[in-house]
Amino acid sequence: MYLYIKALHIVFVVTWFSGLFYIVRLFIYNAEAEEKTEAEKAALRPQFNMMIKRLWYGITWPSAIITLIFGPWMWYMYNGLPNWLIIKLCFVIGLYGYHLTLHQIFKQQMSGVFKWTSQQLRIWNEVATIFLIAIVMLATVKDGLSAVWGVIGLVLFVIVLMSAIRIYKMVRTQK
Repeated sequence: MYLYIKALHIVFVVTWFSGLFYIVRLFIYNAEAEEKTEAEKAALRPQFNMMIKRLWYGITWPSAIITLIFGPWMWYMYNGLPNWLIIKLCFVIGLYGYHLTLHQIFKQQMSGVFKWTSQQLRIWNEVATIFLIAIVMLATVKDGLSAVWGVIGLVLFVIVLMSAIRIYKMVRTQK
């Protein structure tokens, strides 16, 4: 039974992350639509708002909730709380916090308020990538993962990621 619960947990983690990654892309497109002409805005905003609502309430939130059901169920069946799982749970709590910040952006955009620029949203989108890597590494490597090397690897990854975002912005603004 444990393996079935684990498989379902993984499926809903994947769909949750898919929703988290795509919702921010839609937020970016919606924010960029604000810079268009009134006619373009009138066409784009309703379409993006519909897509955002369907993704958020149809995939992302349900997947986050189902993940939250299967995760503790697996933990209960696992019979213990090893160190790697404690660290992973800290990242998972952070991921739910990230999810809630996206919900705030969702509510703002649905009411026509655009506090985040497309560049800020692009950077914020990468936070999910950092959580994904940390959580998958901890869940896969478990006790074999050295905390020091793990932190160093994560910091190096963040540096490379932020550098790539800057390079992408420079390339985009030159066009």
